[in-house]
Amino acid sequence: MKLTQLALLSVVFLDIMSQGLVIPILNTVIMDPHQDFLPSGTTLAIRQFDFGLTMAVFFLAWFFGAAYISKISDFIGRKAGMLICLFGSLLGYILTIIALDMNSLTLMVIARIVSGFTAGNQPIAQAALADMSSNEQQKTRYMGLVLFAVSIGMIAGPLISGLLSDQQIFGSFASTELPFYIVSAMVVANIILIMFFYHEQKAERPPFQFRPIEIFLVLFQTLERPLMLRLVPVFFFGQLSLSGFYIFMDTYYFSRYQFDTLQNAMTLVVLGLAMAITSTLLVGPAIQRFGKSATVWVSLLIMAASTFLSILNPHPIFAYVLIAVYFVPFALYYPTMLTLFSSSVQENEQGWAMGVAVALFTLSAGGISLLGGWLMSINLNLPFLISGVSAVIGAMLIGILWRRDDVKALLKKQDS
Repeated sequence: MKLTQLALLSVVFLDIMSQGLVIPILNTVIMDPHQDFLPSGTTLAIRQFDFGLTMAVFFLAWFFGAAYISKISDFIGRKAGMLICLFGSLLGYILTIIALDMNSLTLMVIARIVSGFTAGNQPIAQAALADMSSNEQQKTRYMGLVLFAVSIGMIAGPLISGLLSDQQIFGSFASTELPFYIVSAMVVANIILIMFFYHEQKAERPPFQFRPIEIFLVLFQTLERPLMLRLVPVFFFGQLSLSGFYIFMDTYYFSRYQFDTLQNAMTLVVLGLAMAITSTLLVGPAIQRFGKSATVWVSLLIMAASTFLSILNPHPIFAYVLIAVYFVPFALYYPTMLTLFSSSVQENEQGWAMGVAVALFTLSAGGISLLGGWLMSINLNLPFLISGVSAVIGAMLIGILWRRDDVKALLKKQDS
């Protein structure tokens, strides 16, 4: 039983770790003119566009892949679904190693597409843990372990990439490829754990049928649910704020403060610690004291303030402080919004509601990634400016959309 839990929690850990592992290295090899990944003489504007492209294809592939694989797992089983994601992740890492060795941007983009399409492993593993729960108390304990795995993954990814690629620490052994060799071995170990120690209950499953249009119907179906429809704009602009800040903060700090891979990796460590501490210690007390509406509203305004202060900040050391200032309220806003999403629909629509949340996040992240490089070539501060304005818009929409009686009833029920 313990090995089964370890296997499933390792799935969550690797899923979360991957982004923190990849972003600092991609930022260094693409943005640093002293690296030979891109041809010498490549302009800053083209480098910013190429970085945005590699990020955009990942999130857009995640948008499509999450819908397909989540649906597939309902028909072929969670074990098969997780193995598809793990083998896809392994292939993505192998292609990344080859791309770095060959200095091939094209192959790197392909690697990010493969990684993105198979990035939806976490919800499958969470569902598998929920299936193993014999009562609500055990389910709560398992979800607490999931949160722990998420927090450790957020910290471990940037540490692995920052340390193992730094020649001042590991000497001649260090390289941009080394972190991907290490994580590939971890994925292989996780595949073995899932194959031999996770056994799901056999059940009758209907034949798989899935139309591509169903990916977009996930979002269109919110039009039929007025209550959720009043939550979606607030969530979307909150996620757009996150995407503008999170995706481009490493590029921003490299361009403005000349942060190297390790320094940029440490920004993600601060991010992970801020979210881990907040989600573990502060979410419950904050909601209990202030209620969900006030928690979301104040969180969005603090997130906005952090982005605006980041633009004005003249000192590199304060960048780490402002990252914490942003992600502490985000760690309050995000689970609160997911809870409201969940409570706004019926029990048999929970998977669909979480699919809406994933779709909104990946679309906002993919969109800002495609535009971000072009925007930074116009003005370095524009992605952060969009992040701050989006958070303000989200806060304003609470005052406009959440005054309706159905939303008030939902909030009253949640806060009671």
